[in-house]
Amino acid sequence: MAETKTLVLNHKQIEQKITRIAYEIYERNLSEEGVVFAGIAGMGYRLAKMLSDKLKEISPLPVELMEVKLDKNAVVQGEVTLSADLNLGNKSLILVDDVQNTGKTLAYALKPFLEMPLKKMEIAVLVNRSHKLFPVTPDYTGFELSTTLNEHIEVDLESAQNTVHLH
Repeated sequence: MAETKTLVLNHKQIEQKITRIAYEIYERNLSEEGVVFAGIAGMGYRLAKMLSDKLKEISPLPVELMEVKLDKNAVVQGEVTLSADLNLGNKSLILVDDVQNTGKTLAYALKPFLEMPLKKMEIAVLVNRSHKLFPVTPDYTGFELSTTLNEHIEVDLESAQNTVHLH
């Protein structure tokens, strides 16, 4: 039996969500010296890149981008590393992932930043499934989606037609 997929967000809707989130980030960070997007490896990094590009387009804020590398299947045992060593002192850090399920990946992705002097940290996700098991709540959410834990969200931000499917 073929697995059925339900289109949740199409390319145009994803673009709209990214634009809206970028404007919200700009509004909340007007007085900051800059914004650093830290995207979780995979689709989180791709989303961070899209958000950083949009923020550069709509604002004069200095924008930087880094990747947070971790094994999503072994976040407890695995090491969390950053692709860049940036000065985050008076900048706003925004941790980005494509989907928040339980908050576990985002919670472990915070680890390297807890040892750095930060002025402010926020979290942005494209889809929040609201199955919160860890005390992590996104500041910016593109789409809230109530699902069962058995259902799977598939985010594709690499093809010409970006999509989000539920199956």
